[in-house]
Amino acid sequence: MQRFQSLKFANWAVISMNDPAQLAIDQWEKGHAIALNCSEFKPDVEEEWLAEETISCYNCRYRRFVGSGIRCMKSLFPDF
Repeated sequence: MQRFQSLKFANWAVISMNDPAQLAIDQWEKGHAIALNCSEFKPDVEEEWLAEETISCYNCRYRRFVGSGIRCMKSLFPDF
């Protein structure tokens, strides 16, 4: 398993399966690791949670589904 490398968390994106910043729909551990280090993480409403861990990109109010993964859209919500 590949270990997560430091990224600018609020700007990570999932676009291509070759993108080193990708977060595929089933990378639960990586999503948890990113969110633990993300100063922009805000939990979504509990009904929208996907991951078992509360703090996870999959449970963040700023995540959006793109193709076969998710993407952080915090930059679109600068005032939240």
